[in-house]
Amino acid sequence: MQELATATKSLDKRGFLDMEIDPTLDLFEEIEKLKKEKNAILLAHYYQESEIQDVADYIGDSLGLSQKAASTDADIIVFAGVHFMAETAKILSPSKKVLLPDLKAGCSLADSCPPHLFKKFKEKHPDHVVISYINCTAGLKTLTDIVCTSTNAEHVVNSVPKDKEIIFAPDKNLGAYLIKKTGRDMVLWNGACMVHEIFALEKIVKLMARHPEAKFIAHPECEEKLLDIAHYIGSTSGLLRYTQENEADTFIVGTESGIIHQMQLKSPNKTFIPAPPENTCACNECPHMRLNTLEKLYLCMKYELPEITLDPAIIDRARLPIDRMLEISAKAGL
Repeated sequence: MQELATATKSLDKRGFLDMEIDPTLDLFEEIEKLKKEKNAILLAHYYQESEIQDVADYIGDSLGLSQKAASTDADIIVFAGVHFMAETAKILSPSKKVLLPDLKAGCSLADSCPPHLFKKFKEKHPDHVVISYINCTAGLKTLTDIVCTSTNAEHVVNSVPKDKEIIFAPDKNLGAYLIKKTGRDMVLWNGACMVHEIFALEKIVKLMARHPEAKFIAHPECEEKLLDIAHYIGSTSGLLRYTQENEADTFIVGTESGIIHQMQLKSPNKTFIPAPPENTCACNECPHMRLNTLEKLYLCMKYELPEITLDPAIIDRARLPIDRMLEISAKAGL
């Protein structure tokens, strides 16, 4: 089986990434022009650099952005995010052209679960229902019964009959969190997000001691030892909403630091402290997300490259577990 076909026409192996851009160009203005000329919609994930968020039409979590793009009459979807997100946009909008500013913008979590290895893993657990976190490749989605997001994961797990056993992939931390929340004994694939595993418990505890008024908020992709001390656990959009609605004026943010830009815009009078990593590098920034730049975004829109394409059979099979998830979410009122 051909897992997927990802194609890009390019001038060379790196496409247009090395092309020089006129330094006098106002890239914000040029990108706005290109959006109008090409009837394109620009999506930016919360983890993108702030200037890309500022020029985007919509900012949000991966599935919500893909759903938004599918509901528009845009001919082109430009996804400032990572590869699996652009794939999801293509699955939900197969007739639209989907572009990704940098084809090398992958995802450590998605890459931790190669479909050919997961297929063998699945064969060892026959009759299990497979639930996959949406942060996975199109190939893995074709091996999945129901997709979930960090927002609806608990509802998806609870929708599976009690007499059915479950495999959860690819995130072991989210899976462990769901076992604790639902009481279901699931078989977990051993995958994780490099950013959410790098946060330092000891440093965060010290930071909380220095800021006793602060709320520590964390994404469920974090390790259990961090979730145990969090005041709130939620999806990226859930964390953003919590900082707006909670009365606290200081928050220690346990997820990729790109979300802080939106938190500051929504609550300018509050203070947001990125949770510190184990070492002194900027490891709370996803290196894959940060491969996208304003310059690459401009070139991507100008030349309509790199383009994400998927085999129609992959699209059809990957769409089924997403549709099942959407049905469950609709019934739960999510």
